Amino acid sequence: MDISLFFGKKVRLYRLEKKLSQEELALLCGLHRTYVGSVERGERNITLVNAHKISIALDIPLSDFFME
Repeated sequence: MDISLFFGKKVRLYRLEKKLSQEELALLCGLHRTYVGSVERGERNITLVNAHKISIALDIPLSDFFME
């Protein structure tokens, strides 16, 4: 599986577990709502900086996004 798609699915999983909308997560991260949506769909080659922002907003260690 493509790493962008894998990462995006994890973002969506953790976001839904926290009962957050894409817009709420985007506000917590300081990112745009459409950017978060494109990350979840695996359409973005996300930078480490933005991946870190998302992990902090979700209170999940960044390494967990890459574990199966």
